[in-house]
Amino acid sequence: PSSSFVQQLGFTLIVTLPITSATRMALFSRGRIGTLRVFGPDSDGIIAACSDLIGKHGCNIVKSETWSDQKENMFFNRLAFTYDQPDKVACQQELTEICKDFHLENRLNWRDRKKKVGIMVSKYDHCLWELLLRHSAHELPEMDIELVISNHPDLQSVAETFHVPYHVIPITQETKAEQEARQLELLKNVDVVVLARYMQVLSGSFLRQFPENIINIHHSFLPAFMGGRPYQAAHERGVKLIGATAHYATEDLDEGPIISQDVISVTHRDEVKDMMRKGRILERNVLLKALEAHLDDRVIVHKNRCIVFGD
Repeated sequence: PSSSFVQQLGFTLIVTLPITSATRMALFSRGRIGTLRVFGPDSDGIIAACSDLIGKHGCNIVKSETWSDQKENMFFNRLAFTYDQPDKVACQQELTEICKDFHLENRLNWRDRKKKVGIMVSKYDHCLWELLLRHSAHELPEMDIELVISNHPDLQSVAETFHVPYHVIPITQETKAEQEARQLELLKNVDVVVLARYMQVLSGSFLRQFPENIINIHHSFLPAFMGGRPYQAAHERGVKLIGATAHYATEDLDEGPIISQDVISVTHRDEVKDMMRKGRILERNVLLKALEAHLDDRVIVHKNRCIVFGD
């Protein structure tokens, strides 16, 4: 269908196309699964043009998900496809021409290598444990954890348990610029930075090195309960929901495009320690969900929000 047809329907379209079991097993076992994301002004023929291009180069579309923002007349599409031996350079060149004609942006990823991830952490260990355990259990096959950077030595034993290099780089106001330069040097070959409860504010110059590739996690009390004791403040206020938010880090502190969120109910029976325990569980799960979506190329950032396609 055309993108305008999808727009008229007013909902997200997910199409899964058939592929023989033998081909699927052969291609998936070799990891030959690529993704294409396109977005821009909506118009007729976008889906057909992109699908024809993928098919022309011997790729087989296994999933297509589309969303049209009727208010802004914006079109968003993600294709997942299997492939064998396409001409990748020619495909990208032809895609660039198609997107130029439609005034679209594109992200074509053949996913022929794992993304390299760097983790930054302070003293809270729950998110670090979650990432390292999941990776050790091969539940995050799209990535390799290259290193952990911290401004404290407290969690070094955690990283060493999984044989991941751990670098301690203390930060003070006077040394911030110099120490961030050291951090960037360590992260120079990294694709994605995960702030697993890293309690330092990154500078604009640092953030600009990883646009839309730094994922942060924090509780969802902001901006109502700011400061160093949000759970205590929320408990005193008698809140009935607590939550966690994972977002891309930007120069607007804790206001970057949101990738994932979740909430859980609390009652007057919950003490502060109970709320903190529930909050930690949420933070682990939400951070993991956001990272999985990022690694799977299911996120498109438009202005200050994320379009996140299904898994």
